[in-house]
Amino acid sequence: MTKGALRETGLSHDEIMGELEGLKAEDLKWRGGSAFSYVYHAGDDIERVGKEAYMMYLSENGLDPTVFKSLLKFDTGVVAIGLEHLNAPEGAVGNFTSGGTESIICAVKAARNYARKVRGIAEPNIIIPVTAHAAFHKAAHYLDMECRIAPVDTTSFKADVDAMAALIDENTALIVGSAASYAHGVIDPITELGQLALERGVLLHVDGCIGAWLLPYFARLGGTVEPFDFSVPGVTSISMDYHKYAYCPKGASVVLYRDAAVRHHQIFSCADWSGYTVVNAVVQSSRSGGPMAAAYAVLNYVGDERYLDIARQLKKETEIVIEGVESIDGLHIMGEPRMSLVAIGIDEGGPSPFDVADLMTELGWHVQPQLSMGDYPANIHLTIAPQNVGRMEDFIDDLADAYDRADEAASKKKGGFNPAAAMINGLDMASIDASTISEILKMVGVNGSSMPEKMGPIHSLLDSMPTDARNHVLTAYFNALYTS
Repeated sequence: MTKGALRETGLSHDEIMGELEGLKAEDLKWRGGSAFSYVYHAGDDIERVGKEAYMMYLSENGLDPTVFKSLLKFDTGVVAIGLEHLNAPEGAVGNFTSGGTESIICAVKAARNYARKVRGIAEPNIIIPVTAHAAFHKAAHYLDMECRIAPVDTTSFKADVDAMAALIDENTALIVGSAASYAHGVIDPITELGQLALERGVLLHVDGCIGAWLLPYFARLGGTVEPFDFSVPGVTSISMDYHKYAYCPKGASVVLYRDAAVRHHQIFSCADWSGYTVVNAVVQSSRSGGPMAAAYAVLNYVGDERYLDIARQLKKETEIVIEGVESIDGLHIMGEPRMSLVAIGIDEGGPSPFDVADLMTELGWHVQPQLSMGDYPANIHLTIAPQNVGRMEDFIDDLADAYDRADEAASKKKGGFNPAAAMINGLDMASIDASTISEILKMVGVNGSSMPEKMGPIHSLLDSMPTDARNHVLTAYFNALYTS
């Protein structure tokens, strides 16, 4: 049978399930609480409710809410919960999407079209802090908009309002703040950004994809949470994921608007062809009803009291991490995290955070290295989730051990020659071909789709490159990774 050819005779149920289980064995092991990203698991019972609801509506199609009226109820139901949660005023609206990226694309599209049709701007731009999620870059790329990037404070990692104000011109459609920013878990000065938006006549989107659900619970538990929701004048839209800290199955987010007049510009309608009339509130057309049903089921199953109790546990674990990191000589917390997102920095003169991350992998932990960006140093990121509860003291012990070992190793190899870095020095990365990139990656252990046991050399190589070169190398690698 040739590669990619469909089997002449299908596999049995047991055969294909066995194959899937075998493939799954190679994936990230997140259930034991040693992984700090990608999955948010608050209990087997919550997972079961989500899966059962998902499968019940797997085949229903969200393309036409006039046909599948239950899906419209789920969509409006989870949006209503989000609007109430974020202090939306009377008349606020929203839509269910597949995730934070789609929510952000919808908000940027609405802002673009609003600027064109209401303000008469031919080529609208958006302004974001450098800490804003990459989804805004993606939205600008897809929607063919200029994306202007403002620096942030190098100590707090919060958006610099004056720097953003300096970038606003007559073509600015939207400015952006985060609550909280993924990289450091800090809340941008949304009140000040809201005032700026009102003064300059632009829209303000708050990216609450990872934080907007959890932050109000942290606030109720006595945590410091600066205002960020619709209670802030000038906030016109907010994105919030339910598949993160609301523990719904993947594919569950909402984009919310203060005013339906702005959301109007998000919706796509087409009666200009010979087929059925197409009206899409969000980016997708056909979409499974499973995520909508699952989100509706999980939110109503868990309820406010249990969400508050889970948040209480997360707050405690986050405090353990912050205190533990600060107690380790050579490490520090970057900024002042307002939720269970933490960036761990290395003091000047210390080892590479990428080497520390590799050693944590050896010790059984999966942490997320973050590359440097101009004045903002590389670090180790943790997204603390319910499955990590009860493991943070062990984590801190292993982190101290990994740091000491990395520091000792670094002192022995200072001044060593890096052939990969030497090879890329002076190259015009925008013009080199795929084979040259392949040779560079082989020097750090990447051969085809295979990855080395240690990721530190790869991260160090990328970190030594300017951002446009990083993008070029990563695009080439992923272009080769997906071989069919």
